[in-house]
Amino acid sequence: MVDISLVKRLSRCPRCSDAVENDVPLARFDTALHPLLSATAGLSPYMATLIGKEAAWLEGAVEAPEKALADLLGATTQLEGDTVAGGLRQGKRRVALLSALADLGGAWSLEEVTGALTQFADAATQAALRVAVGAQIKRGKLPGLEAEDAMTGGGMTVLAMGKMGAGELNYSSDIDLICLFDESRYAPDDFQEARAGLIKATRAMAATLSEITGDGYVFRTDLRLRPDPAVTPVCVGLLAAERYYESLGRTWERAAYIKARPCAGDIEVGEGFLRTLRPFVWRKHLDFAAIQDAHDMRLAIREHKGLGGSITLPGHNMKLGRGGIREIEFFTQTRQLIAGGRDVDLRVRGTKAGLDVLAQKGWVPREAAEVLSDHYTFHRTVEHRLQMVRDAQTHTLPQTPEGMTRIAAMMDMDVAAFEAGLRSRLSAVHEITEGFFTQTRGETAPLPTSHSFDEAITEGWRSYPALRSDRGAELFERLKPELLARLAKADKPDEALLAFDGFLAGLPAGVQLFSLLKSNPQLADLLINIVSVSPMLAAHLSRNAGVLDAVIGGDFWTDWPGQEELLKALSAQLAGLDGYEAQLDGTRAWAREWHFRIGVHHLQGLTDGARSARQYSDLARVVLRALWPVVIAEFSRRHGPPPGRGAVIVGMGSLGAGRLTAQSDLDLIMIYDADGVEASEGKRPLPARQYYARLTQAMITAMSAPMAQGRLYELDLRLRPSGNKGPVATSIDSFTSYQRDEAWVWEHLALTRAEVIAGPDALAQTVEALREEIINGGHDAARVCIQTAQMRARIAAAKSPEGVLDAKIGAGRLQDIELFAQAGALVGRTLARDIPAGLAAARHGGLINEEDEAPLVAAYEQLWALQAATRLLSSRPLHMEALRRASRQFLIHAAGAGHENDTADAIEAQLERLYGQADAIITTSLGPLPDEGLNGDTGDA
Repeated sequence: MVDISLVKRLSRCPRCSDAVENDVPLARFDTALHPLLSATAGLSPYMATLIGKEAAWLEGAVEAPEKALADLLGATTQLEGDTVAGGLRQGKRRVALLSALADLGGAWSLEEVTGALTQFADAATQAALRVAVGAQIKRGKLPGLEAEDAMTGGGMTVLAMGKMGAGELNYSSDIDLICLFDESRYAPDDFQEARAGLIKATRAMAATLSEITGDGYVFRTDLRLRPDPAVTPVCVGLLAAERYYESLGRTWERAAYIKARPCAGDIEVGEGFLRTLRPFVWRKHLDFAAIQDAHDMRLAIREHKGLGGSITLPGHNMKLGRGGIREIEFFTQTRQLIAGGRDVDLRVRGTKAGLDVLAQKGWVPREAAEVLSDHYTFHRTVEHRLQMVRDAQTHTLPQTPEGMTRIAAMMDMDVAAFEAGLRSRLSAVHEITEGFFTQTRGETAPLPTSHSFDEAITEGWRSYPALRSDRGAELFERLKPELLARLAKADKPDEALLAFDGFLAGLPAGVQLFSLLKSNPQLADLLINIVSVSPMLAAHLSRNAGVLDAVIGGDFWTDWPGQEELLKALSAQLAGLDGYEAQLDGTRAWAREWHFRIGVHHLQGLTDGARSARQYSDLARVVLRALWPVVIAEFSRRHGPPPGRGAVIVGMGSLGAGRLTAQSDLDLIMIYDADGVEASEGKRPLPARQYYARLTQAMITAMSAPMAQGRLYELDLRLRPSGNKGPVATSIDSFTSYQRDEAWVWEHLALTRAEVIAGPDALAQTVEALREEIINGGHDAARVCIQTAQMRARIAAAKSPEGVLDAKIGAGRLQDIELFAQAGALVGRTLARDIPAGLAAARHGGLINEEDEAPLVAAYEQLWALQAATRLLSSRPLHMEALRRASRQFLIHAAGAGHENDTADAIEAQLERLYGQADAIITTSLGPLPDEGLNGDTGDA
């Protein structure tokens, strides 16, 4: 930026009609600056003193303000023990004078003013620390350190907190610092001596900054934000601080660390400490429980300061009073605390920056954020004027009309307009922020309850794990009336109560969930609907209540984003996680929320069985595509990169066809191409075959192992050549030879739905070319039909349907239709992987006619809808007469299985007819079994 003189940037000027009775040397300055200098000196005795004392320096500084600031900051690096106290005080005077004139004249924005003050506070803290630590090193009090170690604080880091951390220091601000030191920097025998030396250096640093001398002071320094300040020294070890926050840290300390920033000493140590503290500050789930704590703290401050009354301007505290600065900061920080664990973009330090990103992410209405941001600028500007008068750390509006007139004049405003605007702004801030806290506390009248529930059930809730803590029980008691009222509105209230009771019994802890429901009452209706309709989703919610965060924490109700967008999102999340296990757990948490979203959309009728199948498949494919390179990278760290052309993951069955349900496992084949390379090159090299076998096992573990966030998917690799008897990873040469010369017909049928999901493109193209070769190779229709019929018979002998609602297993059901469609794809030489395409190929291949194709396609679509719905409801066999009314209504609507008023017998009879019709078509098309019965070419089907 080109440094433009202050004169050319003036956009306002304080109003001062009184003659200036002081010794301001106006003649030294451009006449265009005289009004600003005269009015400033006339309104602020402190400014008048500074202008007189620093006139010679100011004469050059106003010509290039940014350069003057940079020179002041640079000068701090040259200060030594005998010059640091005086040099910093002179620097502070000059920064205070320059920033005040740039502020009053409108040449700098609020952010530029607070930024300049903060930059000098950083530089002053670093200079004071450097000199103090250097003195301890010189005296031999910090064993093992050399003089140059003073630059990095001898292993000590200083965290700027509050407004300094956020780059928002006010004009006469205190600075809040936390001083920590790295214990590992010193040998165990030297620890106590080094600790004592660093404590002395911390005290010396604070004295350099805050002691009042003949030259004034630099910054009043407050070290009381450190862990447990009543019993800890002014400089605390990193490990001790970590242990404190892990076990005893409170909500207000979490909020304080939103703005924390290393400003002096060893910056890398400070950054590392803040990374360690992320789980403390930023909770994994939406943290509405923190709001009550924040609100209680807010009320306690008001009560302690006696600031709880209505807004009256004389004597009103612009920081802590109603509608003041602190209310805007609390509003912003509590919203950041709620959602910052899920969204790293919310982890910004500045108040206005926080409001902006909260609006972008939908956590705060854009209009409210813009209004609060504007009021925040005005409030902070008023605060600066109050402090400029006499350099007092005050936030209180004047009690007298004369005092109020002075502040209005410094704002370049008429006093009446100033007071009216200020009163309006304070009221608006209070209305917005108080409305937020009231809403999140759920202070609304409970809904009327029109149903009498079984008290034996509701009284039994007190014994459940989620209500055993005092906090959980207290929150639930406040939530209970509204929950019962919403349960009473269900079609079958007693059934809904029993369903909710089952959910609550399985909930291990309740504080976060109850806080979420209290703050977002609309979620209670969704929760009740889920637990009433789907026992499977209810059980999932009991174990993973955090997935409800997604409902209000993102674009939960928007259209499905598709594979590529999901892959970008997951890949970005994995890139931001440190460590392999964190990446595996992060993938589990991410996938769990998207899996839940698909189920809820299906349950709510926002999608149907076919679309949910594609979405479950998209999700599984994205997880495989994102995790495969992560697993390879971790494996390569020990054994070197994959030898040759690498390996691909081939999706088989429903995954390959893009038709998964809520409970599907994943059928996979791993194919590699060592391309003549015999072994990997790494710390612990492995022969190529062993390398890929163990890499595959690592992927199986990454996907299937239970971890803190659960498991991802069960993997089934039995469709590989030789089934369970063969190696888990197959070379491309072996796979090609096997498919050409040895594969059973059923294995060629399986290839009709195979698709490469993840891995290098070149090898993927080789695998797909082989698949095309096999499918287009010309298969004898009669042989395919005979062996498909044999497979049908073998499957029927091995597995029986689990009731009429079992849409998958049995003659004329899904698996039967899919098998026939695969036979059709093989005979009709179609590469399309979906079942309707396979049935069309069966028609082209002469296995069925048009009159038979249409009912098979219709049966498949209806049975798939039934299968998708039943798998969403439960993992156990379902029987229509045993279903709750809500579950039955969903099933009928989702699957088109009859009408709501039909009896269970009528619905089951309709399904039996559907199965029978499909079975008859398939049996007629394939023909009777040959004399050899089941002794044919069926393989390990």
